[in-house]
Amino acid sequence: MTERPAVDELDYEKARDELIEVVRALEVGGLGLDESVALWERGEALARRCDEQLAGARTRVEERLAHADDEKD
Repeated sequence: MTERPAVDELDYEKARDELIEVVRALEVGGLGLDESVALWERGEALARRCDEQLAGARTRVEERLAHADDEKD
């Protein structure tokens, strides 16, 4: 497997795109057990990264909406 950047350095779009690649590779199969497990673990880390990125975006939106509501009052 080629060297890939650390998961925590990826933005949402890059993590999502790589996760799609991981899922496709696992679905196609033909990998050895060690490679499959490593790919699965990378996929899990990528999924967590996507969740973190989405949660952060959700928090920022909620904060801005709350701030906008405060300005209206």
